[in-house]
Amino acid sequence: MISVKTDPNLDIVLDRVVDVSPELLWKAWTEPKHLMPWFCPAPWKVTACEIDLQPGGTFKTMMEGPAGEKQPVEGCYLEIVPYQRLSWTDSMTGGFRPKAPSSLAFTAIISFDKKGPGTRYLVQALHASAEMKSGHEKMGFLDGWGKALDQLVAYCKQMG
Repeated sequence: MISVKTDPNLDIVLDRVVDVSPELLWKAWTEPKHLMPWFCPAPWKVTACEIDLQPGGTFKTMMEGPAGEKQPVEGCYLEIVPYQRLSWTDSMTGGFRPKAPSSLAFTAIISFDKKGPGTRYLVQALHASAEMKSGHEKMGFLDGWGKALDQLVAYCKQMG
């Protein structure tokens, strides 16, 4: 696995121990039917999802808000280590194709580390600049990902 050192000036980190196995978390992150129920904080919902789980594969979701707002997310998987780590970026599309720069582009590294009966769930959101990190912080990125994690844990407990 690639080791990535977090830079507090550029990156946002969510680090929690949850009482769900890495296997259930992995399944919920890698299968569209299991990702859609929890991926964005309610009252938003995911209405479409495509996962091509391989390096260079496409990750796509359509998130919809309560007033009909639509927010597409499209990215490219970078690293797949089953039950341990999933990395993707929204600065590329499938096939490692760069896409037009975005002011909020980032790379996500989601790690699952077995801890007793649970899992250390670590998200590193890597940004190219302090301004990009700040933009995500201002839009509530950490709070949103935290709420999504709570939904993920609840969903996994129903699955398991």
